[in-house]
Amino acid sequence: MSETGAAVPGDEAEGAAARRGFVRASVANVLGNAVKIAVEAAAGVAFGSVALLADAAHSVADLVASAVVLVWGRNVYADPDATHPHGHQRIEPLAALFVGSVVVLLGLNLLYDSVRGLIAGPTVRFSPLLIAALGFAMVDMYLLYRYTTRINATVNSAALAALAVDCRNDIYTSVAALVGVVGVLVGVPELDAVAGGLVSALVVYQGVEIGRENVSYLIGAAPSDEQRRRITETLRAHPSVSGVHDLVVFYDGTDLEVEAHVEVDGGLTLVEAHDIETELVATLGGLEDVGDVHLHLDPAGIGEWKETSERRSEGG
Repeated sequence: MSETGAAVPGDEAEGAAARRGFVRASVANVLGNAVKIAVEAAAGVAFGSVALLADAAHSVADLVASAVVLVWGRNVYADPDATHPHGHQRIEPLAALFVGSVVVLLGLNLLYDSVRGLIAGPTVRFSPLLIAALGFAMVDMYLLYRYTTRINATVNSAALAALAVDCRNDIYTSVAALVGVVGVLVGVPELDAVAGGLVSALVVYQGVEIGRENVSYLIGAAPSDEQRRRITETLRAHPSVSGVHDLVVFYDGTDLEVEAHVEVDGGLTLVEAHDIETELVATLGGLEDVGDVHLHLDPAGIGEWKETSERRSEGG
Protein backbone atom coordinates (compact mmCIF):
# COMPACT_ATOMS: atom_id res chain seq x y z
CA MET A 1 0.00 0.00 0.00
CA SER A 2 1.49 3.33 -0.96
CA GLU A 3 0.41 6.93 -1.04
CA THR A 4 1.90 10.29 -1.84
CA GLY A 5 0.94 13.67 -0.48
CA ALA A 6 -1.73 15.32 -2.63
CA ALA A 7 -1.83 19.02 -3.38
CA VAL A 8 -4.31 21.07 -1.36
CA PRO A 9 -5.49 24.65 -1.93
CA GLY A 10 -3.14 25.98 0.75
CA ASP A 11 -0.16 24.25 -0.87
CA GLU A 12 -1.14 25.65 -4.28
CA ALA A 13 -1.35 29.18 -2.87
CA GLU A 14 2.08 28.80 -1.23
CA GLY A 15 3.51 27.44 -4.47
CA ALA A 16 2.12 30.38 -6.45
CA ALA A 17 3.55 32.85 -3.92
CA ALA A 18 6.94 31.11 -4.05
CA ARG A 19 6.95 31.23 -7.84
CA ARG A 20 6.16 34.97 -7.82
CA GLY A 21 8.98 35.60 -5.36
CA PHE A 22 11.36 33.49 -7.43
CA VAL A 23 10.52 35.42 -10.60
CA ARG A 24 10.86 38.82 -8.87
CA ALA A 25 14.28 37.93 -7.46
CA SER A 26 15.44 36.51 -10.80
CA VAL A 27 14.31 39.62 -12.71
CA ALA A 28 16.05 41.83 -10.14
CA ASN A 29 19.28 39.88 -10.71
CA VAL A 30 19.02 40.30 -14.48
CA LEU A 31 18.40 44.05 -14.22
CA GLY A 32 20.99 44.58 -11.47
CA ASN A 33 23.73 42.88 -13.48
CA ALA A 34 22.77 44.72 -16.67
CA VAL A 35 23.07 48.13 -14.95
CA LYS A 36 26.39 47.17 -13.35
CA ILE A 37 27.79 46.12 -16.74
CA ALA A 38 26.74 49.39 -18.38
CA VAL A 39 28.27 51.62 -15.69
CA GLU A 40 31.57 49.73 -15.32
CA ALA A 41 32.09 49.20 -19.05
CA ALA A 42 31.50 52.89 -19.79
CA ALA A 43 34.02 53.98 -17.15
CA GLY A 44 36.51 51.28 -18.15
CA VAL A 45 36.48 52.24 -21.82
CA ALA A 46 36.67 55.97 -21.06
CA PHE A 47 39.77 55.69 -18.85
CA GLY A 48 41.42 52.50 -20.09
CA SER A 49 40.84 50.55 -16.89
CA VAL A 50 41.44 46.83 -17.42
CA ALA A 51 40.18 46.16 -13.90
CA LEU A 52 36.78 47.72 -14.58
CA LEU A 53 36.46 46.10 -17.99
CA ALA A 54 37.31 42.70 -16.47
CA ASP A 55 34.76 43.22 -13.69
CA ALA A 56 32.15 44.18 -16.28
CA ALA A 57 33.03 41.10 -18.33
CA HIS A 58 32.55 38.93 -15.27
CA SER A 59 29.10 40.43 -14.83
CA VAL A 60 28.21 39.44 -18.39
CA ALA A 61 28.59 35.81 -17.25
CA ASP A 62 26.47 36.63 -14.19
CA LEU A 63 23.83 38.20 -16.42
CA VAL A 64 23.65 35.01 -18.50
CA ALA A 65 23.39 32.90 -15.34
CA SER A 66 20.58 35.11 -13.99
CA ALA A 67 18.69 34.86 -17.27
CA VAL A 68 19.03 31.08 -17.29
CA VAL A 69 17.70 30.86 -13.73
CA LEU A 70 14.77 33.13 -14.63
CA VAL A 71 13.76 31.20 -17.75
CA TRP A 72 14.69 27.70 -16.61
CA GLY A 73 14.54 27.62 -12.83
CA ARG A 74 10.98 28.88 -12.46
CA ASN A 75 9.75 25.68 -14.13
CA VAL A 76 10.35 23.92 -10.83
CA TYR A 77 7.01 25.36 -9.69
CA ALA A 78 5.11 23.72 -12.55
CA ASP A 79 2.68 20.99 -11.53
CA PRO A 80 3.50 17.32 -12.19
CA ASP A 81 2.47 16.19 -15.65
CA ALA A 82 2.49 13.08 -17.85
CA THR A 83 6.19 13.46 -18.70
CA HIS A 84 7.27 14.50 -15.18
CA PRO A 85 4.97 12.62 -12.76
CA HIS A 86 7.10 13.56 -9.73
CA GLY A 87 7.19 17.24 -10.63
CA HIS A 88 10.09 19.38 -11.83
CA GLN A 89 12.20 19.64 -8.66
CA ARG A 90 15.44 18.63 -10.37
CA ILE A 91 15.33 21.66 -12.66
CA GLU A 92 16.23 23.93 -9.76
CA PRO A 93 19.51 22.24 -8.73
CA LEU A 94 20.36 21.92 -12.42
CA ALA A 95 20.02 25.70 -12.77
CA ALA A 96 22.03 26.19 -9.57
CA LEU A 97 24.73 23.86 -10.91
CA PHE A 98 24.95 26.07 -14.00
CA VAL A 99 25.36 29.13 -11.78
CA GLY A 100 28.08 27.36 -9.79
CA SER A 101 29.92 26.54 -13.01
CA VAL A 102 29.71 30.19 -14.07
CA VAL A 103 31.09 31.23 -10.67
CA VAL A 104 34.08 28.89 -11.11
CA LEU A 105 34.76 30.24 -14.60
CA LEU A 106 34.45 33.77 -13.24
CA GLY A 107 37.08 33.04 -10.59
CA LEU A 108 39.46 31.39 -13.03
CA ASN A 109 39.08 34.28 -15.46
CA LEU A 110 39.80 36.75 -12.68
CA LEU A 111 42.94 34.79 -11.77
CA TYR A 112 44.08 34.95 -15.40
CA ASP A 113 43.43 38.70 -15.51
CA SER A 114 45.38 39.17 -12.28
CA VAL A 115 48.43 37.28 -13.57
CA ARG A 116 48.27 39.09 -16.90
CA GLY A 117 48.03 42.46 -15.15
CA LEU A 118 51.03 41.64 -12.98
CA ILE A 119 53.12 40.75 -16.03
CA ALA A 120 51.99 43.44 -18.48
CA GLY A 121 51.58 46.31 -16.05
CA PRO A 122 48.71 48.83 -15.77
CA THR A 123 47.38 50.98 -18.61
CA VAL A 124 44.74 52.84 -16.64
CA ARG A 125 44.48 56.64 -16.31
CA PHE A 126 43.22 57.47 -12.85
CA SER A 127 39.94 59.36 -12.48
CA PRO A 128 37.53 59.77 -9.55
CA LEU A 129 34.85 58.43 -11.90
CA LEU A 130 36.53 55.01 -11.74
CA ILE A 131 36.06 54.92 -7.98
CA ALA A 132 32.50 56.22 -8.36
CA ALA A 133 31.68 53.46 -10.87
CA LEU A 134 33.11 50.77 -8.60
CA GLY A 135 31.30 52.24 -5.60
CA PHE A 136 28.04 52.11 -7.56
CA ALA A 137 28.77 48.50 -8.58
CA MET A 138 29.36 47.44 -4.97
CA VAL A 139 26.20 49.13 -3.69
CA ASP A 140 24.23 47.62 -6.57
CA MET A 141 25.46 44.09 -5.80
CA TYR A 142 25.01 44.51 -2.03
CA LEU A 143 21.39 45.60 -2.41
CA LEU A 144 20.81 42.78 -4.89
CA TYR A 145 22.40 40.27 -2.51
CA ARG A 146 20.21 41.44 0.40
CA TYR A 147 17.05 41.41 -1.72
CA THR A 148 17.74 37.94 -3.15
CA THR A 149 18.57 36.57 0.31
CA ARG A 150 15.41 38.07 1.81
CA ILE A 151 13.19 36.60 -0.91
CA ASN A 152 14.92 33.23 -0.64
CA ALA A 153 14.26 33.08 3.08
CA THR A 154 10.67 32.18 2.15
CA VAL A 155 11.24 30.60 -1.29
CA ASN A 156 14.16 28.36 -0.20
CA SER A 157 15.51 27.99 -3.73
CA ALA A 158 18.93 26.47 -4.44
CA ALA A 159 19.14 28.51 -7.65
CA LEU A 160 18.43 31.81 -5.86
CA ALA A 161 20.91 30.88 -3.14
CA ALA A 162 23.53 30.41 -5.86
CA LEU A 163 22.68 33.80 -7.38
CA ALA A 164 22.97 35.42 -3.95
CA VAL A 165 26.46 33.95 -3.53
CA ASP A 166 27.29 35.22 -7.00
CA CYS A 167 26.21 38.75 -6.02
CA ARG A 168 28.42 38.58 -2.93
CA ASN A 169 31.33 37.39 -5.07
CA ASP A 170 30.81 40.38 -7.37
CA ILE A 171 31.33 42.69 -4.40
CA TYR A 172 34.68 41.00 -3.78
CA THR A 173 35.75 41.37 -7.40
CA SER A 174 34.77 45.03 -7.36
CA VAL A 175 36.79 45.53 -4.18
CA ALA A 176 39.77 43.93 -5.93
CA ALA A 177 39.31 46.31 -8.86
CA LEU A 178 39.04 49.23 -6.43
CA VAL A 179 42.29 48.23 -4.75
CA GLY A 180 43.92 48.21 -8.16
CA VAL A 181 42.59 51.67 -9.02
CA VAL A 182 43.72 53.07 -5.67
CA GLY A 183 47.08 51.38 -6.22
CA VAL A 184 47.48 53.32 -9.46
CA LEU A 185 46.66 56.52 -7.57
CA VAL A 186 49.32 55.93 -4.89
CA GLY A 187 51.91 54.48 -7.25
CA VAL A 188 51.57 50.78 -6.35
CA PRO A 189 49.79 49.24 -9.37
CA GLU A 190 50.83 45.69 -8.33
CA LEU A 191 48.07 45.77 -5.73
CA ASP A 192 45.57 45.16 -8.55
CA ALA A 193 47.05 41.77 -9.42
CA VAL A 194 47.65 40.65 -5.80
CA ALA A 195 44.12 41.51 -4.63
CA GLY A 196 42.59 39.95 -7.74
CA GLY A 197 44.48 36.70 -7.19
CA LEU A 198 43.31 36.38 -3.58
CA VAL A 199 39.68 37.10 -4.46
CA SER A 200 39.73 34.69 -7.41
CA ALA A 201 40.70 31.79 -5.13
CA LEU A 202 37.70 32.50 -2.88
CA VAL A 203 35.35 32.82 -5.85
CA VAL A 204 36.49 29.47 -7.30
CA TYR A 205 36.06 27.78 -3.91
CA GLN A 206 32.51 29.07 -3.49
CA GLY A 207 31.59 28.01 -7.03
CA VAL A 208 32.88 24.50 -6.37
CA GLU A 209 30.83 24.32 -3.16
CA ILE A 210 27.67 25.34 -5.03
CA GLY A 211 28.34 22.67 -7.64
CA ARG A 212 29.10 19.96 -5.08
CA GLU A 213 25.88 20.57 -3.16
CA ASN A 214 23.66 20.54 -6.23
CA VAL A 215 25.29 17.49 -7.80
CA SER A 216 24.14 15.64 -4.67
CA TYR A 217 20.59 16.77 -5.35
CA LEU A 218 20.75 15.70 -8.98
CA ILE A 219 22.11 12.18 -8.41
CA GLY A 220 19.61 11.31 -5.68
CA ALA A 221 22.12 11.24 -2.83
CA ALA A 222 21.11 10.22 0.70
CA PRO A 223 20.50 12.93 3.30
CA SER A 224 22.37 13.28 6.57
CA ASP A 225 22.02 10.74 9.39
CA GLU A 226 20.21 13.39 11.40
CA GLN A 227 17.53 13.79 8.72
CA ARG A 228 17.06 10.00 8.48
CA ARG A 229 16.77 9.79 12.26
CA ARG A 230 14.20 12.58 12.30
CA ILE A 231 12.04 10.70 9.76
CA THR A 232 12.37 7.40 11.62
CA GLU A 233 11.47 8.99 14.95
CA THR A 234 8.45 10.70 13.36
CA LEU A 235 7.14 7.35 12.09
CA ARG A 236 7.78 5.55 15.39
CA ALA A 237 6.09 8.34 17.36
CA HIS A 238 2.67 7.33 15.97
CA PRO A 239 0.86 5.26 18.63
CA SER A 240 -0.20 2.59 16.12
CA VAL A 241 3.32 1.97 14.79
CA SER A 242 5.31 -0.84 16.38
CA GLY A 243 8.27 -0.87 14.02
CA VAL A 244 9.91 0.64 10.93
CA HIS A 245 12.21 -1.15 8.47
CA ASP A 246 13.53 -0.92 4.91
CA LEU A 247 13.66 2.86 5.21
CA VAL A 248 15.03 4.58 2.10
CA VAL A 249 15.43 8.37 1.97
CA PHE A 250 16.98 10.17 -0.99
CA TYR A 251 16.92 13.51 -2.74
CA ASP A 252 14.60 14.02 -5.70
CA GLY A 253 15.82 17.45 -6.70
CA THR A 254 15.90 19.52 -3.52
CA ASP A 255 13.04 17.50 -1.96
CA LEU A 256 13.47 14.34 0.06
CA GLU A 257 11.59 11.25 -1.10
CA VAL A 258 10.77 8.72 1.61
CA GLU A 259 10.06 5.00 1.21
CA ALA A 260 9.49 2.75 4.23
CA HIS A 261 7.78 -0.37 5.58
CA VAL A 262 5.81 0.36 8.73
CA GLU A 263 4.64 -2.37 11.14
CA VAL A 264 1.12 -2.07 12.58
CA ASP A 265 -1.43 -4.38 14.22
CA GLY A 266 -2.31 -7.14 11.75
CA GLY A 267 -5.90 -7.19 12.98
CA LEU A 268 -6.73 -3.71 11.73
CA THR A 269 -9.40 -3.32 9.10
CA LEU A 270 -8.41 -1.97 5.69
CA VAL A 271 -10.10 1.34 6.49
CA GLU A 272 -8.24 1.63 9.80
CA ALA A 273 -4.91 0.83 8.15
CA HIS A 274 -5.61 3.37 5.41
CA ASP A 275 -6.36 6.07 7.98
CA ILE A 276 -3.08 5.35 9.80
CA GLU A 277 -1.13 5.52 6.56
CA THR A 278 -2.82 8.81 5.63
CA GLU A 279 -1.87 10.29 9.00
CA LEU A 280 1.74 9.14 8.65
CA VAL A 281 2.06 10.51 5.12
CA ALA A 282 0.61 13.87 6.19
CA THR A 283 2.92 14.07 9.22
CA LEU A 284 6.04 13.27 7.20
CA GLY A 285 4.96 15.66 4.45
CA GLY A 286 4.89 18.43 7.04
CA LEU A 287 8.59 17.98 7.82
CA GLU A 288 11.06 20.39 6.25
CA ASP A 289 12.38 19.29 2.83
CA VAL A 290 10.17 16.17 2.62
CA GLY A 291 8.30 15.76 -0.68
CA ASP A 292 6.81 12.43 -1.80
CA VAL A 293 6.19 9.71 0.79
CA HIS A 294 5.60 6.04 -0.05
CA LEU A 295 4.65 3.69 2.81
CA HIS A 296 3.94 -0.05 2.94
CA LEU A 297 2.07 -1.28 5.99
CA ASP A 298 3.16 -4.68 7.36
CA PRO A 299 1.41 -6.77 10.05
CA ALA A 300 3.58 -6.57 13.16
CA GLY A 301 5.34 -9.71 14.34
CA ILE A 302 5.35 -11.79 11.16
CA GLY A 303 9.11 -11.25 10.70
CA GLU A 304 8.86 -11.15 6.90
CA TRP A 305 11.56 -8.54 6.61
CA LYS A 306 13.86 -10.39 9.02
CA GLU A 307 13.49 -13.63 7.08
CA THR A 308 14.27 -11.82 3.82
CA SER A 309 17.35 -10.28 5.39
CA GLU A 310 18.52 -13.66 6.68
CA ARG A 311 18.04 -15.28 3.26
CA ARG A 312 20.10 -12.51 1.67
CA SER A 313 22.86 -13.07 4.22
CA GLU A 314 22.90 -16.82 3.61
CA GLY A 315 22.95 -16.27 -0.15
CA GLY A 316 25.87 -13.86 0.20
